[in-house]
Amino acid sequence: VVTADVLREARILILHMGRDFSFDDCGRAFTCLPVEEPGAPAEALVCNLDSLLGTMTYRLCVGSPPGVWVCSTDMLLTVPSAPGIDWDGFQGVKVIAVPGSQVYARNHGVYLTDEQGLVHDIIYKGTEAQIQQCAGPDGTVPLVCGVVFFSSDAAEQLLATHVIPPLDACTYMGLDSGAPPIQLSLFFDVVLCMAGGMTEEDFVKGGGDARVRSARSVLWTALRAFPLSMACIPDASYDYMTPSASDHIRSLTLLPGSASHLRFCKTAHSHVDQPCLLEDGSSVTNCLLEGAVQLAAGSVIQHCHLQGPLEIGPGCLLSGLAAGSSAALRGCPLRNIVLQGHHVRLRDLPCRVFTLTGRLDDWQSPAEEATYLNLPWAEFFDRTGIREGDLWDAETPRRSRCLLSARLFPVLHACEALGLEDVLWLLAPAAAAGERLARWRTAWRMSWQELLPCLDKAAELGARRALFFLQGQRKVQRVLLGRWDSSLLPLARSAVHEGYHEAVLGTLDEVASTAGDAGIAARALACIAEVLGCMAQGEGGLRSGPAANREWASAFGRLESGDIAGGVQELAAERQKWMSGPALLVRAARHYEGAEQILVRQAVMSSCQFVTVGQAELPPLGHWVQVACPARLDLSGGWSDTPPITYEHGGAVVDVAVLVDGCRPIGARVRRISEPELRLVSLGRTPRSEAVAELVCRELEHLQDYCQPHAPGALLKAAFICTCVVQFPSQKPLQAQLMESFGGGFEVHTWSKLPHGSGLGTSSILAGAVMASLYRAAGKAASTESLIHAVLHLEQRLTTGGGWQDQVGGLVPGIKIGRSKAQLPLRVEVEKIPVPDDFTQTLNDHLLLVYTGKTRLARNLLQDVVRNWYARLPSTVQNADALVSNAEECAQALRQGNLPLVGKCLDRYWQQKKCMAPGCEPLAVGRMMDALRPYIYGQCLAGAGGGGFLYVLTKAPQQKEALHQILAKTEGLGNFSIHSVAVDMDGFSVEVAGCDLK
Repeated sequence: VVTADVLREARILILHMGRDFSFDDCGRAFTCLPVEEPGAPAEALVCNLDSLLGTMTYRLCVGSPPGVWVCSTDMLLTVPSAPGIDWDGFQGVKVIAVPGSQVYARNHGVYLTDEQGLVHDIIYKGTEAQIQQCAGPDGTVPLVCGVVFFSSDAAEQLLATHVIPPLDACTYMGLDSGAPPIQLSLFFDVVLCMAGGMTEEDFVKGGGDARVRSARSVLWTALRAFPLSMACIPDASYDYMTPSASDHIRSLTLLPGSASHLRFCKTAHSHVDQPCLLEDGSSVTNCLLEGAVQLAAGSVIQHCHLQGPLEIGPGCLLSGLAAGSSAALRGCPLRNIVLQGHHVRLRDLPCRVFTLTGRLDDWQSPAEEATYLNLPWAEFFDRTGIREGDLWDAETPRRSRCLLSARLFPVLHACEALGLEDVLWLLAPAAAAGERLARWRTAWRMSWQELLPCLDKAAELGARRALFFLQGQRKVQRVLLGRWDSSLLPLARSAVHEGYHEAVLGTLDEVASTAGDAGIAARALACIAEVLGCMAQGEGGLRSGPAANREWASAFGRLESGDIAGGVQELAAERQKWMSGPALLVRAARHYEGAEQILVRQAVMSSCQFVTVGQAELPPLGHWVQVACPARLDLSGGWSDTPPITYEHGGAVVDVAVLVDGCRPIGARVRRISEPELRLVSLGRTPRSEAVAELVCRELEHLQDYCQPHAPGALLKAAFICTCVVQFPSQKPLQAQLMESFGGGFEVHTWSKLPHGSGLGTSSILAGAVMASLYRAAGKAASTESLIHAVLHLEQRLTTGGGWQDQVGGLVPGIKIGRSKAQLPLRVEVEKIPVPDDFTQTLNDHLLLVYTGKTRLARNLLQDVVRNWYARLPSTVQNADALVSNAEECAQALRQGNLPLVGKCLDRYWQQKKCMAPGCEPLAVGRMMDALRPYIYGQCLAGAGGGGFLYVLTKAPQQKEALHQILAKTEGLGNFSIHSVAVDMDGFSVEVAGCDLK
């Protein structure tokens, strides 16, 4: 029940749909604007309704008290972001006005106000003198713009009148009680009665017939007591959507003012094969233009699928034309015309009807004074052979014979199918005129006035939607094949919401299987995972997770073997079995991400061409080859080295090789042994520690889990395979291989002083140490550059993914910047950063490591980052740009020896890491950083974050003790520890140590 209480705290917005519109079958509210909103969560056409809803919700209504807003939808309205309406002490009703010129006001309504800003009168199409009276100091007048606000009290009084005769007849309640309908104007009946300059007598008398006078009398009694104030919004603009084609074309091709939240673009939601043929000042919305379609300035195409070659001259509006219409348009003189295809329903019969008018034609002027197709009617009759009697009945009075009532447009024909050519001949009647005229005469024709009630709005909206997703599929191809940084996620969301997901999935399958490029195919598979994820609508569990279900193994095998097209087809066939519920959809999405990872690995493995291995002397049996490596600190740019970002965007990372507490914390040693087996030993924290885990491999089968990162000894098994010490898979047994090539097997020991998840690059650096010692022990030699790429290759085989910055940091001595270009094959180039003489020592004095006591729990950080990159979320793309530019800036700061600037880069880098992988700052770490902030130039968690080590650049030197005291006093930190760190200028060492390790 609607009671007064309902309105007390209510904030209601009523959008009036308005009357019919000659240039859009769905009315002014659903007229599409040439706008794209890249930041919107879902991709969609933007209608005038969307624009007004945005303007009202986020601009005009902000700060208003409870009540009812009423807004017309028959105008384009732009309002600045802070309209500055004063609501202090407000009561009654407020009208919103927009400043306009006195010339414009001659055809519109304006407000006349007193000094207090209260409305004295509303003047509609006034005389020059009346309009002049309303002008402000700058000469502009406050235009009525179709927006009114009723306070709760006023809304309650207005609502109370709906049961009082004759006002009950304005509502369906009254109509259903048998009252004859009555039509009232919001402004000139409801609002005007509150204007200060009105007297009751003048107001009631101005009402026309007796029923309207009686209605006005009721309104006067109910509303007269409320003050009517006006707010005129500076810098706002208002454009009424008139029945003039020139006005409509102008409003779609002119850019809205600076106050607008909309940005008009030349092509919105459209696929255009040859954009260079669209002149500036033209506009294309929701279209598919294939081939050479030329469009002159001052012309608009909406909701059309056209195939060139076509030439559209200036002053045209084309809408609702399907691909089949293109042939009829060729060679037609298209200038200054409005050509529209309509969906019409004649009782149960759906049909297509085309209307054609001139840009300068007026719908309602009598034929004697008016034009059709921009020519006087008499000239039109003369050119075509059409007679007045064909268009109007003999009894139609001369003053009523106008374009609106002219039966010009063929709808049905007894024997022939009608098409666009049945109206186009009116433009150029010379060719086969007699035949065309006869066919036109025998068709059943309707006037625009008769067609209006038969327009099928549902069919029109359906056709627009189908075209929107057709051009959306082309956009998918364009973005993926062109390697654009545009996000397809908003389009995926819309496709799922509107039931077009199958079409989009089909397009993605096609791109993946025909691109002939692993990088493009991988992104297409990632997009399929996004569509499946959207279909699950947030249900069905976490997006990140395992992807090794046996049902998908055959398709994965095809991708692994390099048969991308076959793999994609098998994935699509398997996908059909996983579409029946959120849990299955999410699991299918995970497997698509697994498939995409296979292709990313193949793309990255192209880097193994930069691994060159030479021959070296084979160390004697039993002699250890030992390698000790520094840890690495990433000072800027991390995540930009992660595939696929590193080869699709390009990466740059500044790294430092460091000793932790005075020593190199990561190492490995290898020796040949006489038994033909592989002994894999993981020691504790130092080369002297006891073995923590031992594993012996005597058969090739023992190596087959090398690609499961959590399997025992997986990294060491992968190292044997990637260095080609062992051939896997192979017909030749492991023992035979070892005896033939090396006269025995190998024993490998590894150690690391650093805790798990330290963020200091341990696993990649350890892989480098193992490979370096293994190459040497097997009588081979590999350069540092080769090792960097060999580790990249190993981590892909190991399936941990991973970028290149860790091994660059730990294998190349000192301070350096690694870079990769946005291309395949992926090549990492390292440049040492020269620093001022004593700067390395300064850095050692000011750099400290704080172990946070937290272990990184997030195993899925990498999956999330890659997913956001493949979705090309604007924030992720901007952040990737920022990571690279910050790395270059950090390198520059180091060259200058500028500690405060390096600190600034560290702080910025931490913000960038948090943007890339939200949730990587545990609460305790946040507290720690806050406590340290006053004493440092900058700080950052090492690696991906989430825990591990925090490194800080202190303002004063030698601050280890001081920081310890500060952190000891800070609550809620858990067990932290502080470690000294020094730049390692020598880098990793390889030594052949003999049999005795002592």
